[in-house]
Amino acid sequence: MSQGSPGDWAPLEPTPGPPASPNPFVHELHLSRLQRVKFCLLGALLAPIRVLLAFIVLFLLWPFAWLQVAGLSEEQLQEPITGWRKTVCHNGVLGLSRLLFFLLGFLRIRVRGQRASRLQAPVLVAAPHSTFFDPIVLLPCDLPKVVSRAENLSVPVIGALLRFNQAILVSRHDPASRRRVVEEVRRRATSGGKWPQVLFFPEGTCSNKKALLKFKPGAFIAGVPVQPVLIRYPNSLDTTSWAWRGPGVLQVLWLTASQPCSIVDVEFLPVYHPSPEESRDPTLYANNVQRVMAQALGIPATECEFVGSLPVIVVGRLKVALEPQLWELGKVLRKAGLSPGYVDAGAEPGRSRMISQEEFARQLQLSDPQTVAGAFGYFQQDTKGLVDFRDVALALAALDGGRSLEELTRLAFELFAEEQAEGPNRLLCKDGFSTILHLLLGSPRSAAAALHAELCQAGPSRGLSLCQFQNFSLHDPLYGKLFSTYLRPPHTSRGTSQTPKASSPGSPTALANGTVQAPKQKGD
Repeated sequence: MSQGSPGDWAPLEPTPGPPASPNPFVHELHLSRLQRVKFCLLGALLAPIRVLLAFIVLFLLWPFAWLQVAGLSEEQLQEPITGWRKTVCHNGVLGLSRLLFFLLGFLRIRVRGQRASRLQAPVLVAAPHSTFFDPIVLLPCDLPKVVSRAENLSVPVIGALLRFNQAILVSRHDPASRRRVVEEVRRRATSGGKWPQVLFFPEGTCSNKKALLKFKPGAFIAGVPVQPVLIRYPNSLDTTSWAWRGPGVLQVLWLTASQPCSIVDVEFLPVYHPSPEESRDPTLYANNVQRVMAQALGIPATECEFVGSLPVIVVGRLKVALEPQLWELGKVLRKAGLSPGYVDAGAEPGRSRMISQEEFARQLQLSDPQTVAGAFGYFQQDTKGLVDFRDVALALAALDGGRSLEELTRLAFELFAEEQAEGPNRLLCKDGFSTILHLLLGSPRSAAAALHAELCQAGPSRGLSLCQFQNFSLHDPLYGKLFSTYLRPPHTSRGTSQTPKASSPGSPTALANGTVQAPKQKGD
């Protein structure tokens, strides 16, 4: 996605950003009355039989998966399995897996292009990752090795299949796990064809297929050639997409099994050979492969990704949470009967005051321990478990709804602006700016810091004045609309604001989809 030139920014003038990105995290399934009738009939007749038979086949996979690794030591499993185990178990799992997907309605797997050998491309990267049906791509790839969460080993049948696959396992709870995974991926990818190919879904999570999420660098760390693999579901009705917001697991499974026939297209693109610069820089390598795949798919390559457990979309040059935690905090406090308008008086402008969870509860007059813990957890804590009361004051002022946007942005500036050694003016520096955008828009602090640097580059100072900050947050054609959307979600009355629907004109989704469209800038 075009990021524009830092020199394009003029802090004192409204500056349009690049066009807004599509929102890949929301999938809305619209059914006509006739389609609802069809799904009711087929869902009652066809889906139960298909799902039952598919689960039977799934459990039949277990003996083959178990047999391949039975009696082998951990040391033996560090090398690729060969011999009769490989022949019998591999072919058994491959055949039953195809039968499983056939029973779920995937009657045709259409393959285009030529799969490269393990010597030509040790790594396969598949996208877009849109559903839990995507493992069907393993079949035309001859069951390559995969990367999976270590927690999946405890899932019945799935754990056995991961052991059969000799999958590379990563644990979210072990910081050293990621380093070991990187080393293992590099070891297998540079084995000279000894190991089968490794398949990655570089987006790391599911989307709605309307745009590619930012590729994670894990598949590109080894610096070896990769073969991009495209996955398409060219069906008249998209029942397979399983996005962050949209139909759940059971609904997707049931609707897809109710389709008379589902088709999946798997296309192998030419092998991508990295340049010396790409071999040294996995992020550059990942970004360039993402662009190639997006161009082949005819969809945008975006910077959208998951940060922690929250989806982050791109609006202009800024990353923002699809649903800021501020809204969730508001729900928690409203449920507790709190009216937040009075609390900000305890925060001193420009000075941090760290408070504990107990003081937080006293200040907000909250008594329920669960509510206190839930509300306190929305704020960033230091190593001692304390939070800055300025963060609390700004969040509660935004939730109160009694201030205009101009008053709210002025309060934010007064709370976080810093006194300067020379001159009487106070300036909003990088940390304060990042904190404000993180609290109000859910922006990752690193993304907000980068935007702050661009805003300050055209001026002589290292911070923003009140005029410059309000010019950015109130009057910029794109970011002004963003602030008004996030800080004034549709509401019925004061204190009862509701989260905007994905399709509403003023929602973050509408911003990301281009309802608020800015003039295009030069760039790739």
